[in-house]
Amino acid sequence: MNGHTVLLLLLILFAPQAVLADDASGVVTFGRSDVTIATSTGARHHFVVEVAEAPEQLERGLMFRDSMPEDAGMLFLLGSEEIATFWMRNTFLPLDLIFIARDGRITNIHRNAAPGSTAIIASTAPVTAVLEVNAGVAGRLGIHAGDRVLHHAFQ
Repeated sequence: MNGHTVLLLLLILFAPQAVLADDASGVVTFGRSDVTIATSTGARHHFVVEVAEAPEQLERGLMFRDSMPEDAGMLFLLGSEEIATFWMRNTFLPLDLIFIARDGRITNIHRNAAPGSTAIIASTAPVTAVLEVNAGVAGRLGIHAGDRVLHHAFQ
């Protein structure tokens, strides 16, 4: 676990009720982007995702949400290559976490992360991004480690 990951976990641990804000309304806002996953079978799956890259966005993620469209998700751009660690505290949606290397290759997928769990979910190799989608999406679409995530962050 590198310093960035430890800092992120400490911020979440010691300020779980803090309001994370990046505008005057007290609401964390996210930009949107298109992501395509190209599988080894030749299939391509398109998602419109929110992008988390600022510290307050990385801290909030999909916490406190009770629904998300099937073709949506959140792309966490970590800013460095690291063993990424996540948990599901204050996250109400079951999720698949797709860990992505610098070149866009999927290193591993944690399927069906349990809402509210404080168990640590980690990448199996250093990654620069994580894509969260609804639980079951990766399995239903045949997305596996080794497949490619196509997005400008991986070019």
